Amino acid sequence: MDMVRMAAEKEISFAAARSKLAEILEKVLKAELIRIGWELEKTHDLDRLLQSLVERNSDIVSMATPLCDALADVYFTDRYPGFDLDDPDWPRLRAQVEQVEALLQSIQSRLPA
Repeated sequence: MDMVRMAAEKEISFAAARSKLAEILEKVLKAELIRIGWELEKTHDLDRLLQSLVERNSDIVSMATPLCDALADVYFTDRYPGFDLDDPDWPRLRAQVEQVEALLQSIQSRLPA
């Protein structure tokens, strides 16, 4: 998170920062799913993870949905050339960083010490 936050603040390497943020979101969602009884599976699909949260009636769905909608394709498109047609939206990325950090803190507070 520190690297992504710093990259967003200094506006360095938009695609890499956004891709890493999507990866962090994936790990946060998996942590919550495991906490509520999901059996770990190998996937990077944020939409699939979100659907698993919906199926388990997780109360983080409302926080996770806009992040998944915004970052679901980023994990792949920001890693391969030819998809970087849009100008970097640094304010939006900074807002997403804050939202992922809030979600992470929420999940961390639910875990045993």
